[in-house]
Amino acid sequence: MSLAQVHYTSAAPGDEGTAGRFTAVGPGVSGALLAEIEPLVRYELPGGVPERPSDGELRSLPQAFGYFALSDGSRLVARSAPVRDTVGTGAGVRFHAHAVHLPPGVPLPGDRLPVEAWRSPHWVAATPGGAIPDPLALPPGPAAVSEGLDDFAVSRGPWLAAVLADLRRASDAEATGGRPVVLVERQCADVARWLGLASVTLPRESAERLTFTTYTRRPGSSASRVVGVGPEDAGAARAAGLRVHECAGPAPAGGTEDVWATTAARVWRSRSPELFREARELPGEPFAAGPLAVTALCAGIALGPDGRAAAAGWAADRPYALDARRTGRLVEAIASPGIDDRTAPEFDSAGRLFGALEGRCPASVTAPLAAMLVTEAVRGGNGSLELPRRDAFAGPEGAEVAERLGPEILTELADTVGSRSVARTVQLLRVARLLGVDAAESLAGVVDRLAPALLAEASAAHEGPPGFAPALLELLDEQFEVRTALLGALDRIAPGDPGAVARFLERVALPFTGTQALPHLRMCAEVPEAMATLGGDRAAVWHRVLRAAGISPFAEPLVLRTAVGLVWEDRAPTVEEARLLLDAATSDSHRVAGTWARLVDAALSTSATGTSAAGTSATGTSAAGTDEAARLAHDLLRGFPGEIGGRERAGLLLLDLVRELRTGAPEPGWAERVRTLCTQAEPVEPALRERAHAALVERLLAPDRPGAELYDFVHGADAELIAAYDRAARTETVRARLRTQPAYAADCFTVWTAHPHAGRAWPPVAAALLDEVLRPAVRGMSAEGVAEVEATVGRTGSSGRADAFRDWNRSSTLGRLGRRIAGRVRRG
Repeated sequence: MSLAQVHYTSAAPGDEGTAGRFTAVGPGVSGALLAEIEPLVRYELPGGVPERPSDGELRSLPQAFGYFALSDGSRLVARSAPVRDTVGTGAGVRFHAHAVHLPPGVPLPGDRLPVEAWRSPHWVAATPGGAIPDPLALPPGPAAVSEGLDDFAVSRGPWLAAVLADLRRASDAEATGGRPVVLVERQCADVARWLGLASVTLPRESAERLTFTTYTRRPGSSASRVVGVGPEDAGAARAAGLRVHECAGPAPAGGTEDVWATTAARVWRSRSPELFREARELPGEPFAAGPLAVTALCAGIALGPDGRAAAAGWAADRPYALDARRTGRLVEAIASPGIDDRTAPEFDSAGRLFGALEGRCPASVTAPLAAMLVTEAVRGGNGSLELPRRDAFAGPEGAEVAERLGPEILTELADTVGSRSVARTVQLLRVARLLGVDAAESLAGVVDRLAPALLAEASAAHEGPPGFAPALLELLDEQFEVRTALLGALDRIAPGDPGAVARFLERVALPFTGTQALPHLRMCAEVPEAMATLGGDRAAVWHRVLRAAGISPFAEPLVLRTAVGLVWEDRAPTVEEARLLLDAATSDSHRVAGTWARLVDAALSTSATGTSAAGTSATGTSAAGTDEAARLAHDLLRGFPGEIGGRERAGLLLLDLVRELRTGAPEPGWAERVRTLCTQAEPVEPALRERAHAALVERLLAPDRPGAELYDFVHGADAELIAAYDRAARTETVRARLRTQPAYAADCFTVWTAHPHAGRAWPPVAAALLDEVLRPAVRGMSAEGVAEVEATVGRTGSSGRADAFRDWNRSSTLGRLGRRIAGRVRRG
């Protein structure tokens, strides 16, 4: 089919006000299209062109070869070239544009790509004379566009990958209306060569979408997807915010992360453009790196780690897409021993490829991959690597790898000094089994280090299973002897930190449902469900967890420690819970388990709950709790006499003394014992000190207290104890007893008046109690009651003491009488 052609020339000298004119227009090109075409074919000379250039200078000027999309869906292929002005009187420069109009859906002759017409000898630099042929024909160029592109690609190696990546993005169907990619070259023919590279590298439909012009002075206003500019206009392009590749300058420092473009660049530098067509025959997305990388590797082209990873990943997903010959070449290229820049993603992809090929290909084909993977596992430390199955090393290749790696594995496993991660240990054990390396001698030491490392790394990781969990579970599934040894080691360390083990088992479901006893692990696994089911009833949780052990604490006392650590990990048991624990096993069992210390904590912690000054509970329950704690303290002192010492022993003795002061007959020297035990229990809990003081003074205020104890107390001059006595004497219990029991009132009068010179603390307290506590009580008695108090004082003391009481009581009466008389006088 013949194509309509258009000729346009710049204005002649003297044609002011016009940029140029169309000198010939083929049929079918409307006036509206001409208005759209005119700015596309205009030409602007580069800077510094002489007014009258020589023939050589004229030939060196750039030619603008372009391919444009028009608004009606048609396209335009055009060349605008500078020509000598032969119309005017001078020898200046004009330009002539020759264009071919392509209606929608109509290709160039021979179904050529637009860029293939740039070498055509049929572009003319003048309007044909006479009548224009109807229409003119434009045969394709004499040679394919790929001629000489290999040399050009090699010369542009530093820019190749980045430019191809941008040309690919520019050819995207959704890239319409985007800013152009700018190629800076000294020769516009080199811009055309870049487009020639794109036409070979990109799929046909993508190359056809690349509108372009090889030369312009105004890249920022161009509607093309790719534009070429000279070096003098590169700065303006960058200032306009365009993506600029200055291929005429120094080599760029950075590269591109586009794996497809990087692989395509390596193919061009290897002078193998035919591989692009071969790669497009493989399944996959048009610009997926995998097919091109596979084709390149099979052709012997060396790729980087990203390209090799892409090839291995693509082949792993499509193991059926390659024949046996290409599969073997791909494996050889990926597993080549000369490669030293492999990355973790590449190894992961290689592992996937091995898994896909294993069973589909002979072992001789996959053996290099298997050897590479286990070598990396041992020497590279890649703990997440997917390992081959054991039968991959059954042949002579496996024996060779085992002979090479076995000593390294055993040496590292036997190392007990350096730090080794869980993933590394697991990987070494798995590789040892794969290669048939006997690591039985070092297994015990390996497991003893591995067990605590599991807990430490899991606690340091984020929520969810730790990264080593999948490989660990595979190891335990593969190797029964390792599973048995590791579970036993974890069971042994569980009593030391059962909470950490329980948290670990929540995140990693270890398989211990077999015949091993593992009482501590079973308890750790049971506690989360028990807590969720039984809530805050810690005693019930404790019973359930202990039953999960499947063994009696009498037979294995350490289950007591594990159970207590799980249920009361961060707190002390209450006194009731401690009593339950104490009664659940013998003292010998608690002694072996070390749980007696938790019982001591329970007794001392319970004693620290708040009470009033007199020892009565503000809530009504603390006093009873204190009594229980005191009884517990008594039993603990009797059950663990050799274990409890120091301040804890003093604290328990203090609690036991409180019990004896309130319920029994303690040994003499109460006040001194309280003072001594408080000193030995330092830092003693304030509440415990207060309870001891309260119990002592309550007993000293009792009617049947021994006089010697009261004497020691008064003359001990302990200000804290005397203050506690003062507070207890002012309670309603003592006041009621004074009002209703004349004998008790007589006894208190005797005590509070008997030691007027007993230090500095006692006399003011005694005087205040006489005036503020006893006097109101006596004042409220009947005459018979007062007489009984006076008689009791005289009977238990002396006649002088009775006289003293009468004088004290009379002064109170006279004081009341005087106050009544004074009141009457004032009222009068």
